[in-house]
Amino acid sequence: MRVYVPLTLSGLAEAYRTGELGAGPLVAYAVTPALREWYVSDDMEELEYAALNRAALASLRLIAVDPAAPRRRVVVAVDVADGAAQADPDRGLDASALGEVRVAGPVRLADAAAVHVDSDEAQTDVVAAAEALGAADLGDDDARFTVDGAEDHELLWYATQEIPGLVGLGD
Repeated sequence: MRVYVPLTLSGLAEAYRTGELGAGPLVAYAVTPALREWYVSDDMEELEYAALNRAALASLRLIAVDPAAPRRRVVVAVDVADGAAQADPDRGLDASALGEVRVAGPVRLADAAAVHVDSDEAQTDVVAAAEALGAADLGDDDARFTVDGAEDHELLWYATQEIPGLVGLGD
């Protein structure tokens, strides 16, 4: 099963140093029945893209609470064993939890299929979105528009071999 783990660049650097995305249970995003129903599509590629975008929003939330984190969203795509990721049935209808799963046990960086990261050009919009997130959550339409501005940026795809360069440890 493919899951999308939200991180920051600092979190990705830590994962690179330790070899783990986390000891678990780890919050990630995947194609869940609730996400499938919300997105109303049978196209697996579209559904995985929706799960990736949910993880990107969760990454933005991590950035918003960590003033030291670089202002670029990070999502790691990881393949885990079927059954290793479970959705919380009590949160199935909660719009903020669509696609959210918990992955039991440690998640090794070696199991990552790819890393998705904002381009440098997205930084201004990500900074603004991180600052506006709280107001957007409270229903402020202007703040929601600002958050959507960051979501308009496509995350770039990187091979796992490129992680050292992303976190400043490569050539």
